[in-house]
Amino acid sequence: MTQSEFKEHIHENLAMLLPHLEHNDDLIQNKKMLKNGIIFYFLYFKDLNDDKKIQKAAKLLVSDDSSYSLEDVRLRLNKLNAEPVTAKKDAINAIFKGKCLLLINGLNTVFALPTAEKKKRSLGEVNTENVVRGPKVGFIEDVDTNVALVRQRVPDKELTVEKIPLGKSKFKDATILYIQGKADDSIIKDLKKRLKKVQLDDIQDTGVLEELIEDNKYSPFPQIQNTERPDKVSSALFNGRIAIFVDYSPFALIVPASFGMVMQSPDDFYERWIATTLIRFLRFSSIFITLFLSAFYISLVSFHQGMLPTALAVTIASTRENVPFPPLLEALIMEVTIELLREAGLRLPNPLGQTIGLVGGVVIGQAAVEANIVSSVMVIIVSIIALASFTVPQYGMGLSFRVLRFISMVAAAVFGLYGIILCMLAIFTHLARQRSFGIPYFNPNHFFSLKHTDEAIIRLPTKAREVNRKNGSKKSARSD
Repeated sequence: MTQSEFKEHIHENLAMLLPHLEHNDDLIQNKKMLKNGIIFYFLYFKDLNDDKKIQKAAKLLVSDDSSYSLEDVRLRLNKLNAEPVTAKKDAINAIFKGKCLLLINGLNTVFALPTAEKKKRSLGEVNTENVVRGPKVGFIEDVDTNVALVRQRVPDKELTVEKIPLGKSKFKDATILYIQGKADDSIIKDLKKRLKKVQLDDIQDTGVLEELIEDNKYSPFPQIQNTERPDKVSSALFNGRIAIFVDYSPFALIVPASFGMVMQSPDDFYERWIATTLIRFLRFSSIFITLFLSAFYISLVSFHQGMLPTALAVTIASTRENVPFPPLLEALIMEVTIELLREAGLRLPNPLGQTIGLVGGVVIGQAAVEANIVSSVMVIIVSIIALASFTVPQYGMGLSFRVLRFISMVAAAVFGLYGIILCMLAIFTHLARQRSFGIPYFNPNHFFSLKHTDEAIIRLPTKAREVNRKNGSKKSARSD
């Protein structure tokens, strides 16, 4: 049995704990004493605890009966699900996590009562992954609620939920969910190992944890999928992947991830497969537009005018006749302006942000053309790029393309089309070498594969996907 750091005299225990707590003005100290001399001392933070639960516990424990013994106290503590604490550090952590500490004269153990009152908002619609058809409810900042939302959709007896403490102080937990038998055991072990290595205490959201456990911290691409949709997490669990929740974050992480998985939207599985396949082609085409349309304009205007049709070359030349800047600077002016408008619209309140984005884009674009700062063709190109970048389902992936777009523009301004080809090769090489928890992150062969439906551009009908999935599991079983 572990040796307790506390003493039987309540005043000695208070002398150990209060120096770490009494500087907080919201600390409540409540002393109760029985006729037979037993003293109960309650320590808790007012706004973190439910007063009704504490009053109920006090009513059960405190009695005027003189025959009331310490053995009776222990029995009543069991009814309250009180957790015995023998270490000073654990007791301090418990009170800061919202529990009520109970000190009893004559016992060398402190008890943590489960009286915490969780501050949480009600369930609402998803904000970052809107769909036309499909479930609307999203996760909130309470892990227990989020796990319950997933359990409702995955009523599988093999669904496993584990909590792993994070950071040096172990203030927060990472909650992982997976289905035994479907998730790869090696990936589960690797994930637990990475989570246990996390030493940072300041983890306010899953975005911080994502950066700490991903394979390549210097890659511009997110190697872990994030979502605030319970249906997306449930589908991932059925497909053998692992979900990660962090206290007070409405976003879940899903591992392992691939480029094709991150580029999917829940709409892809809720609409007809023919229309979905077309939309997926459009979505992957928008990646190319976002990355290289400005670069192609710069290279053609600066180096390869002969590759343009004569009529188009004359039109571009006429629009740039009075523009004093080279194509690269012209493109940078417009691209930076669009990024400023996008960030301004994102940070401002919704009605005002939408107005600023729309009016600002129209007014600034028109004024820039009339002032001969940029050409009208450049305004059209930047507008198309802005629209294409919004088709990316995951915000983090869209940020990656926005950063790489500037690199491709500089490469085109220095080397022309040759620079664009080099930039493409560098991106493809980086993606091909990338891995997510040991799984290849990017495989071009899967994009047009009928077997890898989770990553492919072509979305088969649901029955055909189920047949392929069963055949794939039979082949893997034979190979095992």
